[in-house]
Amino acid sequence: MQITTSALSLNVADPQASAAFAVEHFGFTEAMSADGFISLEREDAGFNLIYLRTGLPTFKPAQIAGSAGQGLLVVFVVDDIDAEYLRLQQEGVPIATPIETEEWGERYFQTVDPNGIVIQLVQWM
Repeated sequence: MQITTSALSLNVADPQASAAFAVEHFGFTEAMSADGFISLEREDAGFNLIYLRTGLPTFKPAQIAGSAGQGLLVVFVVDDIDAEYLRLQQEGVPIATPIETEEWGERYFQTVDPNGIVIQLVQWM
């Protein structure tokens, strides 16, 4: 098997709001879209970030078609966590968890997009 592309697909009530947040604050660009569907890309991310409107009849398997979010973290590893923290604060992005450093060397903080998806930025120390 050869994997040519990877994606993370999230069910949200308002795909446009989450996509706009990812574009504005995390540098993604729109790769494609349709009614209830937006696929974002960023060359250095290693995957496409896809938002699907909750309740689309094309979502399979139907029994798990609820909202994404509960217990989900979208994590981006960055080179300078302190600079990103300051930048996002200056942009008015809500900070859900201020910068913390775990004993195993993970320094991180979390923000939440308009649909409640937690985005965590991490720097390994």
